Parts: sequence; structure tokens; C-alpha cells
Amino acid sequence: MFVHDENSKKKRLSHIAFIMDGNGRWAKKRGLPREAGHTEGAKTFMRVAEYCFAGGIDTVTIYAFSTENWKRPPHEVKAIMTLFASYLKRGIKEMTERNMHVTFLGDKAPFDPDTRELMERIERESAKNRYKLNIAVNYGGRAEIVNAVNRLASKGITEFSEELIESELYTAGQRDPDLIVRSAGELRLSNFLTWQSVYSEFHFTDTLWPDFGESDVDAAVDAYYSRTRRFGGVV
Repeated sequence: MFVHDENSKKKRLSHIAFIMDGNGRWAKKRGLPREAGHTEGAKTFMRVAEYCFAGGIDTVTIYAFSTENWKRPPHEVKAIMTLFASYLKRGIKEMTERNMHVTFLGDKAPFDPDTRELMERIERESAKNRYKLNIAVNYGGRAEIVNAVNRLASKGITEFSEELIESELYTAGQRDPDLIVRSAGELRLSNFLTWQSVYSEFHFTDTLWPDFGESDVDAAVDAYYSRTRRFGGVV
């Protein structure tokens, strides 16, 4: 289990975000359909979130499905959506048992009415739980910023500040991620938390997401605490 560095409140790791990558490659290596990789990846995300919360991290954000992921083969998208729906159906009970407050980051409009209703119900009924779990689904960082500006404009606001824009982001009221972890060896953000990541630390690993485990979380946390965070200043 990783150990927090309590010497600096400024540096304490409170919010960790994960870009889950490598599900398809994991399945291909085993001669399985890509859908099998997504099923294993979904199991991994819950194990990783629980491990982070057990270690004292307050907020975990998971990049589950981007606005660009709709371009994938229809059968793969359908399988992902079916998997997502199955998790939603048992989500309220599981989130209560795990003391997780779930927020879905992204545009809910493309989902069918039953799915949207389940998402909103989970958000509402888990709101008093201790640990914050953000699931980014149909999410794009640029789209989030555009949406925030449009919402402000609809209120008649014509001059924008950082504080105003942040108030309309999907993550309004939350702390920005201290650390963003990406699996499977890719070295990019892929339109994830574009606004919120400006001072995040990054950790990249070759581990494919379904294989991601406690030791991978430990390595990411250790890397975070080995760095000096200046936020544009001098330490």
C-alpha cells in the first residue's frame, strides 16, 4: 500500500485520474475479441478505485468513453454500451456499499432515456457518500469547455473569467487532478481533462489496463511524490 507524504499539504495527492488504455490490445494478445478486453478493463477500474480510496485518496476519475470513441466499429461500441448499462443497473447498491459518490462527466444526451435516468439516479442517491468517483463517459475536454462557455452565454454573460468557466465545467467544485496516469505506453492526453490538467503531474506505464494492479498504482504514487510541484513559482 502506498504511503502519503504528509509533510506538505500543497503536495498531498488528493485526486488521481486514469486514462484506461490497452483493453483491445490485451484481448488481441490472447486471441480474444476486443469486447473481452473491455469486460476485464471494467473489473480493473473498480479494483483500482477501491485501492486508491483505501489509501486515502479522496477523488478518482476514470476516462471510460470519449466523444471520439463513437467512431469505433459499431459492434465494439454496442458491447461497451451494454457493459456500461449492466454496471449501471447494479451501480446504486455497489456504490452505497463502497461509500462512493459517483458523478458522470460528459454529455448524457446521446444515451437512451433509461440509461440517462439510471445515471442521474446513481448521481443523486450516491451524493452523500464519502469518496468521489468520476466516470468520464461521452466526454471530451474541448467539448466540456465549449459547453461551459455556451451555458454562461445563455445566461447573458459576455465576459468570462477562469472562475466563471470553472463553475460550469462537469467537475465544478472539485479539485483538479494532482496526478494523471495513462496505461499501455501511450504518451498523450487524448482530449481528457483539458482545462483541469494544466498543473497535473503525469505518469505513463506500458502496462495494459486489464493488467493494471496495486503495484502499478504504487509506482505512480511514488513517482508523484518524487517530484517538486512549483505551480509556476520557485520552491
